[in-house]
Amino acid sequence: MTEQQTVYRHLRELRDHLTPPPGFTWPEISGGTLVMMMSPRPRHQLTAKRIVQQLDPQLPDDLLAFESTDTDDEALGKLRIPDIHVSTAAAMDTEEPLDPREIVLAIEIVSPSNPDNDYEEKTRDYPAMGIPHYLILDPRDGTWTYQWDIDTSQGRPAYANRLSKQPYGEPVKIATDLGTWTIDATDLPRYSAKDMYQE
Repeated sequence: MTEQQTVYRHLRELRDHLTPPPGFTWPEISGGTLVMMMSPRPRHQLTAKRIVQQLDPQLPDDLLAFESTDTDDEALGKLRIPDIHVSTAAAMDTEEPLDPREIVLAIEIVSPSNPDNDYEEKTRDYPAMGIPHYLILDPRDGTWTYQWDIDTSQGRPAYANRLSKQPYGEPVKIATDLGTWTIDATDLPRYSAKDMYQE
């Protein structure tokens, strides 16, 4: 067992005995640390629900869109909780965290409190974990960023293709080996000033 795996197992044990403080969600694990996030705002949750409602009718019979599921890669020492992911129901029929290699698409809805977690850390972690498609929805400015096609030419896994900061009015087309799915973000809610902690 590597030192990274030893640290990860220790953090997993700690996490299993932790009760998140009020206003925080269960922590993720990355870079040898617990990553605590504030609980999602209602508009964040409304965005997630509307995306799941759009995706499910488009997916093949063996795939579904799910919300907030522990996904871990012990060898990398990472546990992430995508806001939404697409995988098979069979992959979800487990008592253990989901294997990230079972995920076709991960979607994150940017948090006002820590946008770097979605744009930077998860942009590094998700290709390393083998998740081939990654969509970021940003209710702060009404834009989306889509990344796909894992490449290792730079010495580490990274997304080779990226459409950055497209407006919500522009449909997202996610072309996978299992089909092409379209997400219309036009009517997704935007954060208010209060959501953005400006009041």
